[in-house]
Amino acid sequence: MKIVIVGAGEVGFHIASRLAQENKDVVVIDPKPEALKLLSESIDVQTINASGSSPLVLEEAGIQETEILLAVTDSDEVNLVACLVADTLSPATKKLARIRGGDFDPYHDTFKSSAPHIDTVINPDIEVVRTIERLMSVPGAADVGEFADGRIKFVGVYLETGSLLAGVRLANLPNLLKGDRPLIAAIVRDDRLVIPRGNNHLRAGDLIYFISEEKNLFKRLSVFGKHATPMKRVLIIGGGLVGYRLAQQLEDKSLSCKVVEKRASRCDFLATHLNRTVVLHGDGSDQSLLVEENVHETDLVVALTSDEETNILASLLAKRLGAKKAITQINKFSYFPIMSTIGIELVVSPRLSAINSILQHIRRGKVLSAVSIKGEGGEVMEALALHTSDIVSKPLKKIAFPKGSMVASIIRQEKIIIPTGDSVIEPEDRIVIFATREAIPGVEKILAVKLKHI
Repeated sequence: MKIVIVGAGEVGFHIASRLAQENKDVVVIDPKPEALKLLSESIDVQTINASGSSPLVLEEAGIQETEILLAVTDSDEVNLVACLVADTLSPATKKLARIRGGDFDPYHDTFKSSAPHIDTVINPDIEVVRTIERLMSVPGAADVGEFADGRIKFVGVYLETGSLLAGVRLANLPNLLKGDRPLIAAIVRDDRLVIPRGNNHLRAGDLIYFISEEKNLFKRLSVFGKHATPMKRVLIIGGGLVGYRLAQQLEDKSLSCKVVEKRASRCDFLATHLNRTVVLHGDGSDQSLLVEENVHETDLVVALTSDEETNILASLLAKRLGAKKAITQINKFSYFPIMSTIGIELVVSPRLSAINSILQHIRRGKVLSAVSIKGEGGEVMEALALHTSDIVSKPLKKIAFPKGSMVASIIRQEKIIIPTGDSVIEPEDRIVIFATREAIPGVEKILAVKLKHI
């Protein structure tokens, strides 16, 4: 598979890194030589120092032989022009554009249906607001994903010191929990992803991922000591694109919401365009402001400024002053490994949301959705079992799944099956698979169509 990436920023860098590790043929185009230098020193990809919206440059990159073009620069206009030119030069190439501007929102479907054609439009701000809403809906969760149209949740929770499950061997869970237990599908320990087996022990501080049907979710969470509490008051720090979108969504849910914004002109915009939200002009990392606004009575503080340091400081300060929960927006991937160490467990990132949206469109096989597991150690994928793939019509124990992968659930029409080794995947089933990064190429292979049957 050949993929051309326009843009060597954080999103382009991490997508290129992931694909290069999977031995895909990757070309990255960017006009900034320093960005390409950093990229070429870290991973084995071809780089072109030029504008990705130039037809000559796209031809040099081999656009006619390219399966997927990813336009992921920080400029909506460059991304749109790159896809327009690519569609003219190579209509068969699948084109994905990262577009953040709210003015483009009503035209996403138009881009997909008209000429020039863009197959997928990704707005990371919309995706990160959806992530925040999922975290709000699941008490105690550090990470939440949805599959089978929301009927299946995959949830990551930190195991606390003193938990009933700390030190327990997985094989002993049925006796401890009397058979009513969550399916633990992955563990992140010391930023390393583990697909667990029966002899693995759970440790305090582990980030534990489990699968649950939506109807059983709160019962499963209670096993980890996480209990539902009503959420009524939300304080948003930062009234930019994401903060504004989130405030709109919270108004629709009739939650009490305040937005703190430093820029006076932006405050005027927010006050004009929001209906019931209280808009405050000030610095969200100012302790006196937080005390004055009774942050100790706030159920959730969401720090969404464009400055990571401000978000981190504001979140830590709000929690110290008594806020029940804080969600922190981070863009620099280098910050992720230290977040839980300094006491920040709920992290969102528009860039990571963009990567998750991109992943499902570049996976082989009929992958319906794909989400990075926290720490980027692997993925969880929802895929359609095709008639001609290697995984149908035989027991799971007889399928050579790559080491580091597991089938976590099978969705057959309205029925959700937690599989055993004797379970059989039928054509048109939807399956949820956890996989380490090293196992992903093998998972793609078994999901793919066998050409000899076509």
